[in-house]
Amino acid sequence: MKRILVLTGGGDCPGLNAVIRGICKSARREKDWEVYGSIEAFNGVLNEPQEIIHLNSKRTAGIHIKGGTILKTTNKGNPIKFPVQQPDGSFKFIDRSDELVTKLKKLNFDAVINIGGDGSQKISKVLFEKGIPIIGVPKTIDNDLSATDMTFGFQTAVQIATDSFDKLVTTAESHHRVMIMEVMGRDAGWIALHTAIAGGAEICLIPEIPYDVNKLVKRIDLRYKKGRGFVNIVISEGAKAKEGTVTASAGERGSEHVRLGGVAYQLSKQLKDAGCKAEIRETVLGHVQRGGTPSAFDRVLASAFGVKAFELVAEKDFGRMVALRNNTITSVTLEEATKEPNFVKSETTYLLKAAKGLGISFGD
Repeated sequence: MKRILVLTGGGDCPGLNAVIRGICKSARREKDWEVYGSIEAFNGVLNEPQEIIHLNSKRTAGIHIKGGTILKTTNKGNPIKFPVQQPDGSFKFIDRSDELVTKLKKLNFDAVINIGGDGSQKISKVLFEKGIPIIGVPKTIDNDLSATDMTFGFQTAVQIATDSFDKLVTTAESHHRVMIMEVMGRDAGWIALHTAIAGGAEICLIPEIPYDVNKLVKRIDLRYKKGRGFVNIVISEGAKAKEGTVTASAGERGSEHVRLGGVAYQLSKQLKDAGCKAEIRETVLGHVQRGGTPSAFDRVLASAFGVKAFELVAEKDFGRMVALRNNTITSVTLEEATKEPNFVKSETTYLLKAAKGLGISFGD
């Protein structure tokens, strides 16, 4: 029997289980393949004892409708920068990629399928260069991978954000308030942009366009010309003022990333300091956007990605990442997959032009 190892790394995302199921169902149709899963990304391989499970039909039946990942995940298991706690309690990051390659080769898997975002696919590229037969599957609610037109999980996150935004519009109108809703988006503002258009926001603030607080106050004042009005703002967690920095705090112990969040409260203070007279309330969606049942679109896309990933394995076409391009499921090299992030670019993004055409302010 030929064997595949599947893993999910980085943040969780609606649709991960649908990919796993797509891989497993495709492999079982060929009869001479078995699929296994590594718990918490590559940690399952690196740990002693190892945590690797057989993904049989009982384990994967019906999982496409479930959020999260049955294989669990972590953003603290990068084998290239692996956190190791020191005697004084601090963490040192070391390269365990050669150790990982040795262990993978001893396990004698015919292929590895790594489901994850930009960071995970950079790991895939390193492992492929070290001789591991690996395939990548793109996953991120931020939709920030340029090699694919869409990543699964993004549409679900946008739907959750839009549903929440719709509820804030009615309470903003009832109380004549400014409502600020913070959504995820560390470096890319796609969730905020889609939510702003879908929800009818007056203001949308994203990482790619630093905002002028005084311009925002003027825009808000226009809505309150007759003494009554309301304003709804959607802001990405990575947005910042032209004269400011990203709102962040120290990451969790053992994490290589700073922790974003709280920019809604920072913006609220900035508006008040700049003379905004309206009452302001803040809502931070946080991890609500990552959880729950994936939308029908994301289930379909994730399932198709899983089937394509197995096809690439069967064809021994390694060193590639599955991608959606021009409404076709295809693949790109891992080099291309990790070459350039997908940001909201003012000169090429039609949705940004559409938003401005709808009168949405970006504070620029």
